[in-house]
Amino acid sequence: MAASKQAINERIWQIVAMIPPGRVCTYGEIARQAGMPGAARRVGKALRDLPDDTRIPWYRVVNAGGRISLPESSPSRAFQRTQLEREGVVFSAANKLNLKRYGWP
Repeated sequence: MAASKQAINERIWQIVAMIPPGRVCTYGEIARQAGMPGAARRVGKALRDLPDDTRIPWYRVVNAGGRISLPESSPSRAFQRTQLEREGVVFSAANKLNLKRYGWP
């Protein structure tokens, strides 16, 4: 029997909640940890389904290239970058972060 959408979301959210400050995880790695290798897009969907008042640090999730996936003009993108920088994550001039340095686990 397939897991419900809510059960999958909660499994993904639990993993994201474990990412420590100053570290990031990729969508694909979270999918792998949730038992869904190759389902990076499903992780993005779960993060979009988070309640507005969430305390889950969704902003610690980036793409496999070490970049923020949200559109350039998105207020959420600006928030994500600001939060990561407050936690000590440094972005290159190309708006990329070093996954070897900041990646989790």
